[in-house]
Amino acid sequence: MRMRKKKHGAERIEACAELLIKDTSLLATLGETENSIFPESRPVHMEIGCGKGNFAVEMAALHPEWNFIAMERVADVACCALEKAKACAEERPGDNLRVLIGNAEHLGEWVKPHSVSRIYLNFSDPWPKKGYAKRRLTHRNFLTLYKNVLVEGGELYLKTDNEGLFDFSLEEFEAMGLTLLFSSRDFHKTPEAEGNIMTEYEANFSSQGMPIYCARVKF
Repeated sequence: MRMRKKKHGAERIEACAELLIKDTSLLATLGETENSIFPESRPVHMEIGCGKGNFAVEMAALHPEWNFIAMERVADVACCALEKAKACAEERPGDNLRVLIGNAEHLGEWVKPHSVSRIYLNFSDPWPKKGYAKRRLTHRNFLTLYKNVLVEGGELYLKTDNEGLFDFSLEEFEAMGLTLLFSSRDFHKTPEAEGNIMTEYEANFSSQGMPIYCARVKF
């Protein structure tokens, strides 16, 4: 996601420090009864590439039975997610949402193995050029990372507007031997879309009549 650099971005992020995972070493405590990130131990769900945070904020509010980590690589974008999360804090029944600024490449170094129940990839950068395939978040190298951090039987949910990325992802899922639970090339027209929480991108694409591609796999 590209956006103009935030004025006073660092100060604005610091103003939401209570929702920010500053010390990545704390991720080694995920899944434990007493951890240093969330006040209560619950199944952990993680969105990689959370953008401005609409999906993460709504999911955390609707599901107090989960702990939710919204990960974003770009600090200025994460700033928006943090501010939205802080503004909506009273709408969350539990203190169950944190934001992590960082690159998904480091998940294996930071996150305790087999501590995350579900990963969401919502409208990730498709990196359409052939030479950039390894940067796609559904490339088998990333899927290997996810396998390490997910619990046994953990799931990955993918939504995208890019058919090329969708086809690539299905091929990678198959190559990794993952179980395909659901797949659609027009997600919003399926019964599974009931209760779906839209991201900012998703709402925009849908308003233009563009189909949304969706897949869910189990590791």
